[in-house]
Amino acid sequence: MDRVITKKRWNQKRILTMAGIIAILMLLLGSWYFTSGKSRLNVDPERITISEVKKGTFQEFIPVNGIVQPVATIYLDALEGGRVEERFVEDGAVVKKNQPILRLSNTDLELSLANQETAVFEVLTQMQNTKNNAVQNTIQQLNQKAEVENALTEAERIYKLNKYLYEQRALGSQEFKSSENNYYYQVNRKKLNDKTLQQDEISNKQQINQMAASYARMQNALSLMRRKVQDLVVKAPIDGQLTSLDAEIGQSKNKGERLGQIDILSGYKVRVDIDEHYISRIFIGQMGEVSVAGKDYTLKIKKVYTQVNNGRFQVDMDFIGATPPGIRRGQSLQIRLALSDETEALLVAKGGFFQQTGGNWIFKLSDDGKKAYKVDVQLGRQNPDYYEVLSGLQPGDKVVTSSYENYGDMQELVIRK
Repeated sequence: MDRVITKKRWNQKRILTMAGIIAILMLLLGSWYFTSGKSRLNVDPERITISEVKKGTFQEFIPVNGIVQPVATIYLDALEGGRVEERFVEDGAVVKKNQPILRLSNTDLELSLANQETAVFEVLTQMQNTKNNAVQNTIQQLNQKAEVENALTEAERIYKLNKYLYEQRALGSQEFKSSENNYYYQVNRKKLNDKTLQQDEISNKQQINQMAASYARMQNALSLMRRKVQDLVVKAPIDGQLTSLDAEIGQSKNKGERLGQIDILSGYKVRVDIDEHYISRIFIGQMGEVSVAGKDYTLKIKKVYTQVNNGRFQVDMDFIGATPPGIRRGQSLQIRLALSDETEALLVAKGGFFQQTGGNWIFKLSDDGKKAYKVDVQLGRQNPDYYEVLSGLQPGDKVVTSSYENYGDMQELVIRK
């Protein structure tokens, strides 16, 4: 007897078909959800840096490195070349002004001094002989002048007497003419003698003056030569500490060669290297700070060297007020050089996010802290610690400041442990 078999509504084939349809629908729904909305990325909070935006004092500064140097350094150069014969002090010694440091020898220079002294002595002897000859010539001229004046007096007496006798017709004209001629001869002779004596006196003075000028020039040359010989003994030009002495006994030094230097111990300055990017923002009088042994000290720029070498330029900074105790020449210091005055500003901590965003946007956390989404921001000045926020954020906002390198084009971060 046949039996009616009831057909099952949900057989295995239908179930598999429905399951496939549902799977396809879910796949389509998921694809639509993830492509039509914001792109999201799950991140571990331990692998990101979250910073709070806050109000605070902002100052634009850059960290720079400086080398401690004496406030002034005087270089020792060989004024004259020679062989090092003796060292009176050692490198590092504290010296006083005009204290001998070392002695050089130069036989050519010493021989030139001896020759110059001999030449000066010869000129002095020649000048003395000239003076003696001039004196003797003057004596002779004066004797001759006395004879001429006596002859003139006698001729005048005879002339006047004969003239009287001639007028009284007691004397002949021939004898009168003879006395008259002799008188005028003696007058002319005296004039000539006076003129000769005057010219000799002028000539003697000129010759003596020329000899004196020549002697003075040779004396100056001799003094200069003596100073050159004295310069073979190198002396300290100021009080200070002798450093970098480069002179060994027996070593030959050329004229102008560097022998060492003397550092003035009254204070220190700091020679600072700065990137050429900041050259237009560096001026005399700008301030900086340095921490030494946990204490802050203030410095001020006193000189700017505008020459750029290898992309950097230098400035000299002086300590204002106290100088750190125990610092030494050549010590390296890290200085915070201020580029602006202190102002109140909205601040966000520096981080790797800036490399990917250029400071145009940032991931800001939601109120519950479970998500972070993009917001547009505008950043201004910066220092090694903070960026100045001009717009886009408020005090108390929390943002992701670590690197965004692995986030691609994500619009939202889901913060999950």
